[in-house]
Amino acid sequence: MRAAAISMPRLDKIPGMFFSASPKDLKEPNPSLLDDKMQKKKPKTFGMDVKAYLRSMIPHLESGMKLSKSKDILSAEEVMQWSQSLEKLLANQTGQSVFGNFLKSEFSEENIEFWLACEDYKKTESELLSSKAENIYKAFVHSDAAKQINIDFRTRESTAKKIKAPTPTSFDEAQKVIYTLMEKDSYPRFLKSNIYLNLLNDLQANSLK
Repeated sequence: MRAAAISMPRLDKIPGMFFSASPKDLKEPNPSLLDDKMQKKKPKTFGMDVKAYLRSMIPHLESGMKLSKSKDILSAEEVMQWSQSLEKLLANQTGQSVFGNFLKSEFSEENIEFWLACEDYKKTESELLSSKAENIYKAFVHSDAAKQINIDFRTRESTAKKIKAPTPTSFDEAQKVIYTLMEKDSYPRFLKSNIYLNLLNDLQANSLK
């Protein structure tokens, strides 16, 4: 005896059950939505992204190191040595960060950022010199640079010519100008600033406990 065929009702037609989309729509995701998600997951290219470049060059400055964190890895003697010379201050990574925070408060952080970028540039492999030189030039030296450094016209023009055939010393002249500017202008004020003196006083007080 042949079994009678049973007709199954469509779920979207059953009273009391509601679907915002048909079963077919639920099985097939919207291609435009997938495209949007893929777009969001694509990594940003390095190229002309100046902020990304700066973060890669000087991560300890861009991370905004807190002074309280610095105290955990510093001694009062070490911080006192920073007052001997700008060279000693910049030789210390935490010193770079603390000085960077001070320059940021004076709206001149581009000076130490450029100086550090130049230090990194000198260690660059020869095949990467051209692209890195262009990034540094566009970030700091070009007349329309987002973080234009304060150098004279002759030095700016000279640097522009040097990066056309870049060498590890292409930015030495401009870097020296900025170092001298920090040494004579910002560094003396840094040693008298609350940022430096409070850090030193706190470390000295902790050493007496």
